[in-house]
Amino acid sequence: MIDQTTPLFDCNTCLFRLLTCQYVSADEFEPIRQASIQLHFKKGETIFKQGTKSTHLVFLHKGIVKFIDEVDSGKDFILAIVKGPKLLGASNLFFKETNVLSLVAVEECDICMIDQKLLLNAAVKHGELLLAMCERSIEMFQASIFNFISLAHKQVHGRIADILIYLWENVYKDSEYEFILSRKEIAEFAACSHENAITTLSKFNKEGLITLKGKKIIINDLEKLYTISKIG
Repeated sequence: MIDQTTPLFDCNTCLFRLLTCQYVSADEFEPIRQASIQLHFKKGETIFKQGTKSTHLVFLHKGIVKFIDEVDSGKDFILAIVKGPKLLGASNLFFKETNVLSLVAVEECDICMIDQKLLLNAAVKHGELLLAMCERSIEMFQASIFNFISLAHKQVHGRIADILIYLWENVYKDSEYEFILSRKEIAEFAACSHENAITTLSKFNKEGLITLKGKKIIINDLEKLYTISKIG
C-alpha cells in the first residue's frame, strides 16, 4: 500500500463525487472529500481484512479486486471479482460494524478510502442518496448470489464455464477476451479443487474453447461456454 501525497486522480472529476453530488450539495460533500484518503495497492495486497472494524468505504477508481471469505479451514473462497470504477463495501453502512469479507487487489489498484460515518450522515439527510447506497449494496453482491446458485446445481465444468463467462462479461470485456487470473483463484471462485480447475481448463483448451498462454486465458468460443453453462 502506498499513501499518495500527490493525488492519484482529480476529486472534482471522480465518478464517486459526481454520483454523490446528484443528491447532496458541493458544500455538503466537501467534508467527505477532505476526510477521504487516496491509496495505491499492489497486486496481492489486502485492502481491508475480514473481521476487522469497518470504518471506511472503498471507491475503486482503477484496477481489479476480489472479495474473499476466509473460512476456518484455511481454504479461501472468492465471492466476487470487481473492476473499477466501483463503490465497494456499501453493505457495511447498514448491516455490520466489521468487514464481513476481505478485499484484495488482483492487480494494481488506485482507491479512495471514504469515511463511513460522514457518508452515512449525508445519506440519512438525503433519502435518495440512502436509496442509491442500498442499490449499490445489492448490486455489489448480485453476481455472488448467481454464483452460489451455480455452485449448488452444476458440475465443475458448468461452474468453470460460469466463472469464465462472468469474468468476460463483468471484468475483462474490454481486454480483447484475454485476462490473467491464477488457477488457484479460479478454483476458489468455482469452489472446486486446484486440480479440478486445471483439468477443466486443460479440457477447454484442447477443445478450442479457450487458449492458455502461461497465466493468460484467451476466450475463443463464448457461445460454447454458454452451452456448457446451460447444461451444467
